[in-house]
Formats: sequence, C-alpha cells, structure tokens
Amino acid sequence: MNIKEILNQPEGRRLEFKAELPEHSDLAKTVVAFANDAGGDLYIGVADDPREVVGLDEDKLVAIEEKISNIIFDRCYPAILPEIKFISEENKHLIQVTVFRGSTPPYYLKEKGKLQGTFIRVGSTNRLADEAIISELERRRRNISFDSEVIPDKPVNDLSIDGFKAIFKEKTGEELSDQSLRKLDLVKDMQGVKYPTNALILFSDDPLRNSLFHYAKVECARFKGVSIDDFIDQKSITTNIATQAEEAYNFVLRHINKGATVEGVYTVSRWEYPVKAIREAIRNAVVHRDYSLTGKDVKIAIYDNMVEITSPGLLPPSIDYAAMESRQSDARNKVIAPVFKRLGIIDQWGNGLKLIADEMKEYPNIELRWREVGLSFQVQFINTNYNPNTDMHVGSDVGNVGILGKDSEVLLIELIRQNSKITAKELADTLKLSKRQCERIIADLKNRGILSRKGTNRTGYWIITGS
Repeated sequence: MNIKEILNQPEGRRLEFKAELPEHSDLAKTVVAFANDAGGDLYIGVADDPREVVGLDEDKLVAIEEKISNIIFDRCYPAILPEIKFISEENKHLIQVTVFRGSTPPYYLKEKGKLQGTFIRVGSTNRLADEAIISELERRRRNISFDSEVIPDKPVNDLSIDGFKAIFKEKTGEELSDQSLRKLDLVKDMQGVKYPTNALILFSDDPLRNSLFHYAKVECARFKGVSIDDFIDQKSITTNIATQAEEAYNFVLRHINKGATVEGVYTVSRWEYPVKAIREAIRNAVVHRDYSLTGKDVKIAIYDNMVEITSPGLLPPSIDYAAMESRQSDARNKVIAPVFKRLGIIDQWGNGLKLIADEMKEYPNIELRWREVGLSFQVQFINTNYNPNTDMHVGSDVGNVGILGKDSEVLLIELIRQNSKITAKELADTLKLSKRQCERIIADLKNRGILSRKGTNRTGYWIITGS
C-alpha cells in the first residue's frame, strides 16, 4: 500500500495520524499500545479531521526525530525500538513512526508502572489495560494460553466429564483415556495429583464450571424489526462448550428463511443468508473467544435485516479479517482449538476465514462487516435488499417461488445435510416440532426413498438418497 492509499485509510487499530508531534505522554501511550498489540504506524504531519497533509518544517525534521526517540526511550518499558522515516507527500514533509509488535509484553509507561501505565489499542483509541488484560499480555510473553492453566480446585477424578467423554467417543470413535487427556493438555500433574486445565473445566458439566465460568455461554435472540426493542425468541446456551456452537447455529436456522426454485422435477432451495459462513463465524466465536474476560458471553442477534455475532476478546494481533482468503491461523486458545479440531467442529488450520470469503461470493446481496466493539469482536451479515415496508426480504437471487421459511420437510433435509449425525430429538427441537411430528416426517421421507439411516440411533448417521 503506497502513502496515498494509506492517507485515505481511517484511523484504527494499527494506524494513527497527528498534525504535529503529540504531547510526550500521548506519544508514549500510542507507542506502548501498538507494541502490546499488532504493532502500528503513526504519521506526524497529517491532520485527521478533516484529513489533510499539513506537513512539518523541513529544518526541524532531525530535531523532531531525535525528540521522538528520546520520548520512547525515556518513557516506555521494556525498551521499544521503532523505525522512524522521513516522507515527502504533496511537497510536504512527514514523519512515519513504525512500532512493531513487541515480543516481551506488557509494555507500559515507566512513570505510571505496569498496573496504571499499560495501554492497549481498541479501535483508534488507546485504552488503559485492566488486570485481566495485563495477565493475558504476560501469558503471551511466556507463550502460554489461559485455557492451558491448571485449576487446582478439584482433582480430575472428582470432576464430572462423562458428557464430554461421550461426545469425544461419538465424534472421534475413541475413548477419552487418561493418556488422551494428558496428550491434549486437558490435565496436568501437580505433586502426583492430576488436575484439570481451564480447558477441561470448560468442556465439563461439573458444577465447578458454572462457578468459575458462568459467563462461558451463548446468548441467542431473535428481535422484531431492526432494533433490540422487542424479542420474538431467545435462548441461553449454557452447556459445555463442545455443544454450544451447533446449538447456536440451529437457533439461527430456526429464524431465517429459505427460498426455493423449481428446476425440472427438482426443488432447489437456498437460505437467505450464507449459512456455512454464519456457522463458521459462530464456531470461531466459541473457539477463539477470550475466556479470561469475566462477565462477557458470546451473543448472537438476529434482526429482520441482519445476523450479528459478537465474541468477547479482540481479534488476535496476527489475524486480519480484511485478508480472509489468505488462510490465516492464530489460535488464542491453544488447548481448546486442537480439541475442537479432533471433534471435527473446526477444519484444517486457516480454512475458516477462506470458507467465509468463498461463500460470501455466492451472496452478492449480503454484506459482511466486522468491527471491534470495546473488548469484543463483532461480525455482521447484512441483507442489503431488506425492505422495511414489507414482511419479507427482497432478494432476486433467492428464488422465484416464494419463501418456504417454516416448511419443516425442507428444513429437516437441510439440517441433515449440514450435520449427518444430528439426532431426531435435535431435529424436533430445532424445527419446534413434537417428537411424534418429526418421526412422521422422517418416516415419510424414508418411504419416498429420500432419506435412510445407517447404524444405531445413538452412533449412526443419516444418508440423503434422493431429492
């Protein structure tokens, strides 16, 4: 990106503009915030509002450069070594200060100390870090993650993990043995006693999970219209984290519509939103959220014009949503993420963002927006064809036969396409049908040769044999 393109970018997590050299403390705050996060560039000689290249006195450039170096050296700790360049643009002189992502965080203001002088970058502002954020920065320096830390409150043998063991067996075909627990870093030995890590607590159904991580849940809501004034439906998903993403995804499917077209003897259906991309975004929200942030849960909000997913924690410094097709991978939760991979909930590293990018190409009427809201990361799937004057969305690419929305048969088949191991009970719950109604639909589909079942009710799977 050349300087002209940069100057047209908004201020943000990695970019800031100043018309003149900032006050000493303001400059130092920006520098430590950049170093604590993904790094960034500060351009001096550029006014931000309105954006204008004002330039600096050429005769003072060297003196300003020296002053910048001295401020950073005198006020920032540990040592930060920026790159300082002189740039000419529109016959005016600028200074570019490039701060690289630090390897020994937390960085802070010397005179304030670590607790009062550690700053992080939130959007285009510098925010004072609290103790939880400082702890996360210290873990990053030691190259460990929050989910790998040991909880000595209860030995593993006293922990209720039968539900997780059953899920592990169902998804992998393997027993979750003591050896597997150690290999996956779900347990660690302390003085001859096996204790769980934070990750295993989150995967468990033990009362300790609710005590330590009562906020580790997914709050789902369907609102009437485009605001949060009126609820149509809501659900709080408080199960262990191995099942949360799929339950949340099924909630979304219940509240979005499906269009269909007839092509010959076949009915071709299409969801109004890119459901594979939404499913991936929900999985990412659960897998990569910051579980060290207390009192914050994953939120999924469905409006008439949008599906919105909010996950606690800023985007990891090395991930850039603007380059989704580049197969980026940076797991915040270094224990949880591999377990989710073993369970088949997430795919090969780096594929998630590319999957979202690929499906978005098939939905030109859906706009993908992402932003950092406070200490959370938010993804929005916005229907740009939404018409507030009608009761349905206007989307020519959805189909010409109308909206099937509550057509249980079509939805049931689609749910099975998405998850061949879904149970009849889960199908009934998702479709808001009684168990008997769901069984009648399944029986009819079997009789028509559309659906069959392989294996037992507990461990088997569905096969879609025709249309």
